[in-house]
Amino acid sequence: MTDATTASQQRTTDVTRTGPVGVGVIGAGVISDQYLSNLTVFPDVRVVFIADIDLPRAAAQAEKWGVPESGTVEELLAHDEIEIVVNLTIPAAHVDVATRAVQAGKHVWGEKPFALDRESGRALLAAAAAAGKRVCVAPDTFLGAGLQTGLRTIRDGRIGRPLNALTIMQSPGPESWHPSPEFLFAVGGGPLFDIGPYYLTTLVQAFGPVAKVSATASKARATRTIGSGPKAGTEFPVEVPTHYSALIEFENGGSAQSIFSFESAQPRAGFVEIEGEQGTVVFPDPNNFDGDSTLWTFGQEGPETIPAVGSTYSRGTGVVELARAIRADVPERVPGELAFHVLDIMVSIAEAADRGEAIAVTSTVTPSDVLPDGWDPAAATLTE
Repeated sequence: MTDATTASQQRTTDVTRTGPVGVGVIGAGVISDQYLSNLTVFPDVRVVFIADIDLPRAAAQAEKWGVPESGTVEELLAHDEIEIVVNLTIPAAHVDVATRAVQAGKHVWGEKPFALDRESGRALLAAAAAAGKRVCVAPDTFLGAGLQTGLRTIRDGRIGRPLNALTIMQSPGPESWHPSPEFLFAVGGGPLFDIGPYYLTTLVQAFGPVAKVSATASKARATRTIGSGPKAGTEFPVEVPTHYSALIEFENGGSAQSIFSFESAQPRAGFVEIEGEQGTVVFPDPNNFDGDSTLWTFGQEGPETIPAVGSTYSRGTGVVELARAIRADVPERVPGELAFHVLDIMVSIAEAADRGEAIAVTSTVTPSDVLPDGWDPAAATLTE
């Protein structure tokens, strides 16, 4: 039996189910609150289990958010009601947990990055295909009203063909506010892998796939100090560069200059400017789901504010879009192929900076369609 046959049979089994889609969350850390605050109120999904290596922490989150069960990862993966696993583990565990989930017959929505390297990312895609399961990875911010409105502005032809872009994310780093920031400065972290997916996913949606990158990088300090929480004052090592400057070339001939930095005392984030043949549009912060866009066109006196139209719910939006796609047996808008292409871009940027040469990005992807008007993750669309 071929992988394609297996996938087809599994998808047929999936679409025989009806009603809200059962969800299990693996990882009860800081970011789980943001997901659970939405997933526990969206009617098209039903959170039934929370797992964590720290069992009391999992139990506490389950009680806090009214989730009926908690326990181990093994218990979650054996749970018949769970169709989607929301993988909120640390980056180093993303591929292992996602692979176990698809092999257990579950679809996956995970936090970024997709993987730490191309090889494990390809292996995860292959495992999902063999199981006939979908594996999707954040960010889903481009499904929010802010970026959807900006993308519609481009696709409606308001700036003509996109030519160039400038994106900037500069901050001192997250160690001042995050109570356990060590993983954000380990392999799979840093400004490129932690924040880069928001900006790079947005650029791919606006321009299409990337063809080649060049870059430089630096690391300001060998260690950093935790600034808040119970471990405040603890020093930890910095394992990755904390500043990247990248030149990105797209398959369609466009280009972008991007800065990703944890080295700036002056915070400057959320800047995405896209220049086209007929004008320039500035998107809202790609790390958020809301915010207006600003449009300049040649010959126009002053900028035009384009109010955001659509959903402003935050994390968990992509899980609902995936759940609806599973029920309808149609492609999801945040597929694993998109996440892998963004991973390929990030790995290529790191390689370009390390080698001092341009690196070709060999993967490709098709940008997702914009959401239909009125799409609402809080609507009840899946009936028993």
